[in-house]
Amino acid sequence: MKKKSFLRLAVLAISVLFLGSLLPTLSVAAPIKLNYANFPPAPTFPCVQMERWKEEVEKRTGGKVAIKTFPGGTLLGAKNMMDGVIAGQADIGCLCMAYQPGRFIVTNATALPVGFPDATIASLTLWDLYRKQKPEEFAKVKVLTMFTCAPANIYAKKPVRNLEDLKGLELRASGGVAQYLKVLGAAPVGMPQSETPEALQKGVVQGAVSSLETLMDFKYAEICKYVTMINGPVYPFAVVMNMEKWNSLPKDVQEVMDGLGTEQAWWTGNYMDQHVIKSIEWSKKNHNIEIIKLTQKELARWDKLLKPIPDKWSQDAKAKGLPARTILKDIKVARDYHSRF
Repeated sequence: MKKKSFLRLAVLAISVLFLGSLLPTLSVAAPIKLNYANFPPAPTFPCVQMERWKEEVEKRTGGKVAIKTFPGGTLLGAKNMMDGVIAGQADIGCLCMAYQPGRFIVTNATALPVGFPDATIASLTLWDLYRKQKPEEFAKVKVLTMFTCAPANIYAKKPVRNLEDLKGLELRASGGVAQYLKVLGAAPVGMPQSETPEALQKGVVQGAVSSLETLMDFKYAEICKYVTMINGPVYPFAVVMNMEKWNSLPKDVQEVMDGLGTEQAWWTGNYMDQHVIKSIEWSKKNHNIEIIKLTQKELARWDKLLKPIPDKWSQDAKAKGLPARTILKDIKVARDYHSRF
């Protein structure tokens, strides 16, 4: 009996050793690790959408992908985001195309004064435009989604009730919004949103023109007590992926990411619109900001000055061999289509 027990123990020990040697080959494969760079602070809407996308990808791939996020310019900054992703410094990056107007001519056409009522419609229109036109400037990356902020409005240290109040006023703006302000007689100052709080505190600018979630997210309502509603241009954003990294992903992972493109554009626009409402309420309650609405007569003065902007964009686009008329038509058709829902 003792001899049999000893033999059984010996067999068991050998079996354990044998199975142990197989464990590395039988273990679950490690997740695919990706890093995702973003430039504004973590609480802002481009980073909120980043975290939502990360969670959805990880969930829908069953943990097959693990994404590490880098908000606040900790991996790549606002102006080198596209080139950094192309070079592989980040696997994924979120960029604001308005910061490079000459590079992203087609998609920046959504920043023209075309009358988007909200971020949801603008985001879906931008995504439709990209998928139809497939601009050459995105040929070196995989575009995962696009979205916009809400229509820009003016917030400043002093009230803006007419063109005379706006004349010569230093306001932070970029891309199409800067062109918009220049035509109206203001003095736009180009800089990333992340640099604006310090510029306001130092008096480099007297306000800014942007979507109004920034009143709360960047605490601008503490400094800028006057908000003039103009329903101006939007800032377009893109989320892009290094092409080599994209090509290395399994097909099922690619399908998950592709399936999130339109959904993420809608989700971000809707989040943005709800967040703007919350920001305005917070700013009124905590900082007693004044909301200024232009009279119809004053709006007509502004519209008259703004009318030539799309024509100028069309001339420049045509000179670069782009189908300017088709692009503008695509934007208006998509805007009107999405406005129905």
